[in-house]
Amino acid sequence: MKKAQWAGVFPAITTPFTQDLTVDHEFIGRHVSWLVDHGCTGIVALGSLGESATLEFEEKVEVLESCVAAVGKRVPVVAGIAGLGTAECVALARRAEGVGCEGIMALPPYVHKGAWREMRAHFSAVIDATDLSCMLYNNPIAYGTDVTPDQLEDLLEHENLHAVKESSGDVRRVTNVVARFGDRLNVFAGLDDMIAEAIFMGASGWIAGLVNALPAESVELVRLAKEGRIKEARALYDWFLPLLRLDTVPEFVQYIKFIQQELGCGTAYVRPPRLELEPSLAAATRELLQSHMDRRPAVATQSMAMGHELTTH
Repeated sequence: MKKAQWAGVFPAITTPFTQDLTVDHEFIGRHVSWLVDHGCTGIVALGSLGESATLEFEEKVEVLESCVAAVGKRVPVVAGIAGLGTAECVALARRAEGVGCEGIMALPPYVHKGAWREMRAHFSAVIDATDLSCMLYNNPIAYGTDVTPDQLEDLLEHENLHAVKESSGDVRRVTNVVARFGDRLNVFAGLDDMIAEAIFMGASGWIAGLVNALPAESVELVRLAKEGRIKEARALYDWFLPLLRLDTVPEFVQYIKFIQQELGCGTAYVRPPRLELEPSLAAATRELLQSHMDRRPAVATQSMAMGHELTTH
């Protein structure tokens, strides 16, 4: 099958909730359209940042439907596929194909941290569930399962495995995978604070978190890095990094949603067991954000204006 040429900035979207913690589908549509308008080249729903583990099966399908309805064929919608059991994940992948997603992102199973024999069987079942292009999500920090380059090679027997999201935090892994597999796999940086390094080492793109609030800066950073404009990329990256590092802590969902709320492009509502930031952390984050917004790069002027249009009520 033809390989999906996924590249650029793919937001791992947050799942917006109303005050009663039901999914806000109207906002999903406006949000993903806004991200695409700012140059994002794909949408990834139901990832870790999307609080997928707190969503019921049918809620997940409805989130995917809302994303597809909003962006149409402008960019691919990639469905995060995760659950406790393999059968559940296979079923979700098939539903994702049915509602019009153009790809899936296969996550490790929740809770179970098995030997490679078991993980390989799980990933293989999800990848084989559809003919959609698939991205493997490697995040040993969060899931306790590290898919090494040798193990990744085992999975290349699946012709529709076209990309890997690398979230080990080790940029050497990006270099290794790019050197070893070349054009066979597109490599995406999976942590916000490794994007410039990853692009410089050959990554195709970024599965991004802070992009939910700051799309203009995110897209511009990847553009500058891909064009080899190191000095300009470094200046923007230096501005962005203190915020990007909020994507790498246990409360990353709360931090990113809080920043969305502060910038008028979302709310801070999260589903338990997560709770919103305690007041002292919220105040410190607001102060950090304000210090950056006071010297926000010129690229962001349109983003700010559109952000206010996204505010939920």
